[in-house]
Amino acid sequence: MEKFLLHNFFDLEQFAHTEAFEGCQYVWEALANLEAFFDRAELGKIECTVPEGVHLIHPELISIGKGTVLEPGAFIQGPCIIGRDCEVRHGAYIRGHVLTGDRCILGHGSEIKSSLLLDDVYAAHFNYVGDSILGNRVNVGAGVKLANLRLDHQNIQISYQGQKIQTNLRKLGAIIGDGAQLGCNAVANPGTLIGKSAICHPCITVGGYIPPQAKVRSTQKMVIQDYVDRSCF
Repeated sequence: MEKFLLHNFFDLEQFAHTEAFEGCQYVWEALANLEAFFDRAELGKIECTVPEGVHLIHPELISIGKGTVLEPGAFIQGPCIIGRDCEVRHGAYIRGHVLTGDRCILGHGSEIKSSLLLDDVYAAHFNYVGDSILGNRVNVGAGVKLANLRLDHQNIQISYQGQKIQTNLRKLGAIIGDGAQLGCNAVANPGTLIGKSAICHPCITVGGYIPPQAKVRSTQKMVIQDYVDRSCF
């Protein structure tokens, strides 16, 4: 269980909302405390321009930092805290109980709910981030999905060295350590833990525990055949 301690995934020294992790020993526990964090938080402070066409639901429960750019067509539902100098692009769908650090990009077609994003996180193109924690400088490529619910709706377990570790969470997406990257159209199964600076190649499905600095790739091969004239078929 040592591998799953909070400090093995995230450096919180520069994060503006470290209280969201107070009392947490294992890395997924902050998600269980997220609603309580928002109940205590001072919300309703929007320090950026809100253009016409941006949809704010319960703006009294939304805080947005200075320098953040909201594009028309973005949808943000409170409670929510978005940091400084972020981009919330057209078509982004922020569903509530979302906490981001500074300089994050929440892009077109990306849906985010009940998640924590530290600083410099990019979820820029057609992503689903549900009940997940993304560390500093994490980049999820276009089309990456972080699944958060088992097909049988049972509590999420962490698979590690043949063991099943109980989280007592019905919904748990991915925990992605600082500096890790997922390539385009990768899918993380519920309860995936990805260590710092790990790389997951595009178009694969990952699960369980992936150690720091690991590289995960599929054995699938692309085969290029000679051209066949099909005009006679």
